[in-house]
Amino acid sequence: MTSTTERPAAVRVERRTMAVACLVVFTAQMATTIYLPSLPMIERDFAVSRGFAALSVSLFVVGAAAPVVLWGRAADRLGRRAALLSALGLFVVSSAVLIANTSPAWLLVLRSLQGIGAGGAAIIARIAVRDLGDGDALAKRLSVLSIAFVTALGDGQFVGGLIGEWRGGFVVLAAAGVLCVIGTLTIPLGRGREEKTGMLRIYFRILSVPAFLRPTIAAGLGFATIVLLQEVAPFVFQQRFGLSVDQYGSLGLLFGLAYFGGALLVNRLAGRKGSPWVMRAGALVMTGAGALTIALWLVPAIPLTAALVTFIALYCGITFGQAALFPSSMAVAVSEVPGQGAYAVALCGFVAQSIAGVAATFAALLHENVVWASVATGLSLGAFLLVRVTARE
Repeated sequence: MTSTTERPAAVRVERRTMAVACLVVFTAQMATTIYLPSLPMIERDFAVSRGFAALSVSLFVVGAAAPVVLWGRAADRLGRRAALLSALGLFVVSSAVLIANTSPAWLLVLRSLQGIGAGGAAIIARIAVRDLGDGDALAKRLSVLSIAFVTALGDGQFVGGLIGEWRGGFVVLAAAGVLCVIGTLTIPLGRGREEKTGMLRIYFRILSVPAFLRPTIAAGLGFATIVLLQEVAPFVFQQRFGLSVDQYGSLGLLFGLAYFGGALLVNRLAGRKGSPWVMRAGALVMTGAGALTIALWLVPAIPLTAALVTFIALYCGITFGQAALFPSSMAVAVSEVPGQGAYAVALCGFVAQSIAGVAATFAALLHENVVWASVATGLSLGAFLLVRVTARE
């Protein structure tokens, strides 16, 4: 039986762990959002094409995804703290070098390295949260991480718009990474352990569980939808609707509120309705908003202001749905493989971010509004079909 003195101590440890995990997730996500308002400026300053500028977002996402399974292995073998500090170190160093970079080629290389560090830090933060427990309680904790994600989604874009210059954004990221390092040193984290089974065998065993794989792919499709939208949005808002950098940055606060609403839905309803219900609702909202976005671009007679307001509303709808879909899908997936917490969380993150990375790379080629909106809707529909099957089981 847990004594009354042990219980408050455990609560304090959980809260501190959650606070640091939220800071890490916030920083990792901000590495994308604080950069978004500067994409047209990157295009101009480096004298590159729109596709090349967008590729600096795509390669960050790919870099975040590619080594995630290795970060999971490192978290289990070396311990959560050593792995997290390694990832944060790479993130801080690459962010600092980006401040002084003037080469287009090195922009892509350094953004990839920054993504590797950010992806590793974010996934190890989720592993640390998974160590606190699973099930619907995990969905609630992951929804709290989603609030950190959404804060970065809104505030990062807003701050990026205020700074108005991409070098300043990298200064902020380097400083935030240092704060994450300090936070990591102040919390208790799981130690490494010897795993007799080979890493690949563990991952293949987890992948063989359909109840894990379906919600994991759904989470990836939802994440891919948001990444695609984030990649095309700066050009749509600034070039199609004529918004300035700071005006586009200010919209991040509105998108942040939409994500906050979705995360709050998970936190409130995961215990009452169950995570499968919440992830299905999120995917349905995303699909519906995506279909309406296609309709928006197909109706040429809509006045520019009305089209802008409608697009903002639909962007918020997709964001809201993703905030409900992602944490609940991840909670459902990793709860299906008890005893493999670090590996399950890492694999779920790898699959989700890999799908998003492929979509983001492909999005760099999509300049027509109807085309990218159709792709985004197709991704959301695929997520809905997958979670519908999962919710029926």
